[in-house]
Amino acid sequence: MDYNTLIAKYNVAAPRYTSYPTVPFWENDAFNENEWKSNVVARYNQFKAHGISIYIHLPYCESLCTYCGCNTRITKNHKVEEPYIDSLLKEWEMYQHLLGEGSVLIHEIHLGGGTPTFFQAENLERLINGILKGNRKTNDASFSFEAHPANSTREHLQTLYNLGFKRLSLGIQDFDERVQFVINRHQTVEDVSRVMTEAREIGYESINFDLIYGLPLQTKESVQMTIDVSLKMSPDRISFYSYAHVPWIKPGQRRFTELDLPMGKEKLDLYNLGKAMIQEAGYEDVGMDHFAKKEDALFKANTNGTLHRNFMGYADQYIPLMIGLGVSSISDAWTAFGQNVKTVEEYHKCIEEGKLPVFKGHLLNEEDVVVRQYILDMMCRGVVNLLPNHELNDRILERIEPLIRDGLVMVNGLCISITQIGKSFLRNVCMAFDERLQRTKERENLFSQAI
Repeated sequence: MDYNTLIAKYNVAAPRYTSYPTVPFWENDAFNENEWKSNVVARYNQFKAHGISIYIHLPYCESLCTYCGCNTRITKNHKVEEPYIDSLLKEWEMYQHLLGEGSVLIHEIHLGGGTPTFFQAENLERLINGILKGNRKTNDASFSFEAHPANSTREHLQTLYNLGFKRLSLGIQDFDERVQFVINRHQTVEDVSRVMTEAREIGYESINFDLIYGLPLQTKESVQMTIDVSLKMSPDRISFYSYAHVPWIKPGQRRFTELDLPMGKEKLDLYNLGKAMIQEAGYEDVGMDHFAKKEDALFKANTNGTLHRNFMGYADQYIPLMIGLGVSSISDAWTAFGQNVKTVEEYHKCIEEGKLPVFKGHLLNEEDVVVRQYILDMMCRGVVNLLPNHELNDRILERIEPLIRDGLVMVNGLCISITQIGKSFLRNVCMAFDERLQRTKERENLFSQAI
């Protein structure tokens, strides 16, 4: 089958598989706070020597980026910072009490948003010191944060570096002024260059650029310019994401219409152009939409088989327990997911009442755990080894058959591996393993298009 026909066939609504089951298929009715706590404690006690991962959601932004699919609160009132940090630290105290130890071993901290650099450096320092107080870091602890190039100061960079942050991700998306205007995301090449220079001088070990293809008004020329400018700054990693158009979830995306978007083959051509430029510059393809220099930990993880995927995207290792703090944060105890309430007001109210702000989640059954591992293996390693004599095998192999005919995967006994062309349709391949998705007809208003 030729490439254009494949694109037409497989450009359907598809999950990004940062979890399994995906959030729309969580069985929230079977979930409750006590079950969640029980799963967290069990996971912690089993793997406490590995340390835990902490994700902290900082939702505030001074303006709305219209492409954004994240949970945000738009304000220019910086008086919101201190009360929000107070609530974060109280939530963390609840988890510390739940884990039942005076000292917790911490392996990862990641600040996401929103815009973490919305917060003043001194407030971020109070937050991280509060998280670390009385606890221990692993010898190879990995702390990272997301930053807006236009408002990240040297004080931000130095303060967080002094606290142990060595990794930085810059949200750039596109350098073309027309695209920046329509997505309301403004930063100049000079902004990014300044942050890069300061971060390198301070000692940051890994700097990532977030770029997006498929944005409104993007052309081959604008993508080529964005990639070219980015490569000249030589980040350690580049995340080249597909824009997810979900205006029924994010009304801000209605600032533009589908007529403004590159679609189907036109969109995939943008990706192939950018990917070729990135690889020609010496970056290696890691997982889906991620590229890294050979010296970077993400490439090494891809090489040695330790690459992992979670709600934050790809990571260079798997930490068995991830606790999410803050509005809408998702926690992962492998056998259970839990998500916090989605508004700042609800979040503060739960904390004031002394309750964990988890409001929904999912308890994985045996089938879920098997499928989760299959999808994780395909997303991170491109190879799935089906369990011998498992009841799912016949159904999965039947759904894989059309993918074999289309040249997306190869099968050798119970081993299913993705082909080079199949990597462009990785989300579609993972759908063949997704038992919960296969049981429903409703997909169009749940996920963005695969291509």
